[in-house]
Amino acid sequence: MTTHSGSMVSFKRPDGQDVQGYLATPAQTQGAPAVVVVQEWWGLNDQIRGVADRLARCGYFALVPDLYRGKSTVEEEEAHHLMEGLDFADAATQDIAGAVAFLRQHSRKVGLTGFCMGGALTMLALGQGVAVDAGTTWYGMPPLEYIDAGKITAPVLGHWATQDQFFPIENVDKLEAKLKEAGVNAEFHRYLAHHGFANETAAGPGRIAATQYDAVWAEYAWDRTLTFFGRTLWS
Repeated sequence: MTTHSGSMVSFKRPDGQDVQGYLATPAQTQGAPAVVVVQEWWGLNDQIRGVADRLARCGYFALVPDLYRGKSTVEEEEAHHLMEGLDFADAATQDIAGAVAFLRQHSRKVGLTGFCMGGALTMLALGQGVAVDAGTTWYGMPPLEYIDAGKITAPVLGHWATQDQFFPIENVDKLEAKLKEAGVNAEFHRYLAHHGFANETAAGPGRIAATQYDAVWAEYAWDRTLTFFGRTLWS
């Protein structure tokens, strides 16, 4: 079991319900911006806690809302089942919005990022008007018709895999065109990689054949993400 530096916290959704989340805190909290991190379909696991820890080491508060309410899995079939059972609109407008509001108590500027299913939820939350200062999606998006690009006020950074079997690259082109048409400040990067290329556990026996970690592209994408958040979230 990996040791993590953060801790579980409770926060309220706009509708008043309580949600748990994993909060990683930077060494220097004074004036630190914050990022909501949205899980992959596996749940609130060690890997996504590690993403929050990484952001905290870079100077951010990072909060991962527990969308599955305590459940997580390493099995593809169960992950699919958990994801199917998730109300995406509720997660975007309530869990994610509640996490943003919680972080606003600490930070003047709050960003949003998510991976795979979390990338789709990031785009959905932005398109539902959840007020953040920047959004980064990693290889995940909802059906185009669910995104109201006119409601997106924050700059958007997207990382996409050209070999992605879950989110075909031609749909990424359509999303990019839709955002540009609505005047969204969107910057998309495409990598010669497979789905999950920034997830260091997306490799080896027992993992989905269509996902593959790529350390080089992951580092490129992380550098771009930290530069983007540095530009948009630090005053």
